[in-house]
Amino acid sequence: MIFSGKLKKGTIRRIMGEFKVHRVRFFDYMPSGIRAIAFNRQTERIAVARVDGSVEIFTILYNLFQEKVIPGKEQRSIEALCWVGERLFSVGLSGEIIEFDLHNLRPRFTIDAYGGPIWTITANPQGTHLAVGCEDGTVKLFEILEDKIQFERNLDRKKGRILSLSWHPSGTKIAAGMMDMIRVFDVKTGHAIHRLLVDKAAGAPRDQECVVWSVVYLSNDTVISGDSSGKVKVWDALTGTLIKNHDVTKWDVLALSLSQDETSLVAGTSEGTVVQFQFLSSVLGKEDKEWVRTRTFKNHTHDVRALAEMDTAIISGGLDTQLVVRPLLEKHDVKSQASALRKAQFPHRRLVSCAKKAQLLLFQYPSHLELWRLGEGEEEGTPGEKVPVRRIPEKLLQLKAKGEEHIFCSAVSPCGEWLVYSTTSSLRLYKLQYENNNISITKVSKLPKVLRWAHQLCFSADSSQLFAASGRSSVHMVSLNPEGCKHKHTFKPKNGSTQPIHLLTVSENGLWLATANSDCEVHIYSLSTLKSHCTVPVYRSGVSAMAIHPTKNNLFIAHADQQVFEFSIELEQYTDWSRKVQREGLHLKWLERDTPIMNVTFNPRNPDHIILHDMYMFCVLDQSLPLPDKKSQFFNQLTLKSLPEQERKTRCHAFKVCKLFQPLMCVDVLEDHSLVVVERSLLDIVAKLPAPVKQKKFAT
Repeated sequence: MIFSGKLKKGTIRRIMGEFKVHRVRFFDYMPSGIRAIAFNRQTERIAVARVDGSVEIFTILYNLFQEKVIPGKEQRSIEALCWVGERLFSVGLSGEIIEFDLHNLRPRFTIDAYGGPIWTITANPQGTHLAVGCEDGTVKLFEILEDKIQFERNLDRKKGRILSLSWHPSGTKIAAGMMDMIRVFDVKTGHAIHRLLVDKAAGAPRDQECVVWSVVYLSNDTVISGDSSGKVKVWDALTGTLIKNHDVTKWDVLALSLSQDETSLVAGTSEGTVVQFQFLSSVLGKEDKEWVRTRTFKNHTHDVRALAEMDTAIISGGLDTQLVVRPLLEKHDVKSQASALRKAQFPHRRLVSCAKKAQLLLFQYPSHLELWRLGEGEEEGTPGEKVPVRRIPEKLLQLKAKGEEHIFCSAVSPCGEWLVYSTTSSLRLYKLQYENNNISITKVSKLPKVLRWAHQLCFSADSSQLFAASGRSSVHMVSLNPEGCKHKHTFKPKNGSTQPIHLLTVSENGLWLATANSDCEVHIYSLSTLKSHCTVPVYRSGVSAMAIHPTKNNLFIAHADQQVFEFSIELEQYTDWSRKVQREGLHLKWLERDTPIMNVTFNPRNPDHIILHDMYMFCVLDQSLPLPDKKSQFFNQLTLKSLPEQERKTRCHAFKVCKLFQPLMCVDVLEDHSLVVVERSLLDIVAKLPAPVKQKKFAT
């Protein structure tokens, strides 16, 4: 199973003595940098805005799992995010305030603030008003109504852009970070009551301004600021005086975040560090406290542009594209999953679609699609051997999305003759034709009216049906033929759920359709009767991947907390194997994995083999073998290889894990029983990032 050697693009190997493997490294996926983070304490959800204008919603209740994605737009630039209850707002350089529809995954409405680019947004603790900081020097107040927001008034206009804002917990005052100063406003009168002047960095040119990137306002009338001189400054907002000056970095302090109890503060810098300050007594036994620098974390290579502090962890993100949840170990009594460092580097959704019969791969980029034909290797070879390539992989098509909106979802049919993609406002279906080495593409001009857009898309195994997940957890079923397409039926859940569907799967025999939505609900529909068949019992954690077994008609479900279930569609209950898993429990090594299962598929040669993969491994789960107990060696492939055959049989367990291929974007089984593995090197991603700030190391 494990073998050494370096492979090139499109090369093929045999692994486990069972599969011929297509190792694909030509998907040049490039994640976008993180620009803003907002943490919702009520729902335990994180909103993340990226440089490309997309917004992602993560839940931290059961691991760090990406629940929803709102795709970006070419001209959308998000500078800040703000939660108000379960409503999410953003601002950016377009000068508009956007509220997002988290059910339909699109902007709900936009309103122009008429102050030029907007750099910051924050809500008062009472949740009644929004304050935005504009390029023209105004702080604008908006009243939050039930279904919209409404402009109320401007605070006194000052010269210079407003880059950061923070409300006093009472909601009566606002601190505004600007160029070279911080102004404190009385919200009732709208007048500035204090002006706090910020010093430039030592040795800085006279004409260089000091940018106050972030401010926080404490209940004891202390204001803390982070600026481009690399300092974190503590101010008395009642007297307008500087209390303490902390030199943090030679570069910029870009972000600040305060804990809910106001005893901890974290600062993000241009060096990629996160520095923690705590409100402590400097002398043992004395009640006088001050802000003391206590820790420095280095989990990023580039600018840390966004921060949020939870009760037990620090959330950070920046230009290196990864979202990091760093636990505060003093808040955890024992070592557990909650005390582990978590990183989200790749999306928790599939960006690769596989045409199993035609041996094609469709790669989804933000603004275009690429269709590739896999290479061919020599038929003969021994397990673990590199097989010579007879035909190299070939890019057949590059299709640019129309308009400014980014692609939401896409799919290619198993036969390779249909291609479909959707943005937040339009869906496009294409017919592909192959003649010798040429490919022609024809847009299907007349689509059913219900196919306006989709959250998820998939084809039936025989490529005769297209399924499109739309609003309110509904799924449109469309029949395909050479002349075009026709709407056949719309499936809707009986409970009237409005949450978006993020997973679709169709049985190979064309009899069943299963959907999973953001409320952790899994609905199963009969494609023969066109009616709802049943609902899988709701489990606490979101569904990360699922598929229907081709011969058993069992729905295999993987959840974000690493639990797995098997549900009999025909019997409408969990299988005996699934009940055994829940009774005996899964191995700790399996549960401690920090990335969710992204795809489920099956071995056509062995009905007991289920193939799963996350970012760092793929696993063949053999249901005919016993589950590993707590004392078993989980990663035991090398050990088994060295044992005699008889002893090997007694030490085998159900989980056969391979970590040779990583990081993984896709693992799937083709019709010829070969395995396709799509990798994306993190080193290649880092190489394409802009250079980080230069730091002096040791005596260099």
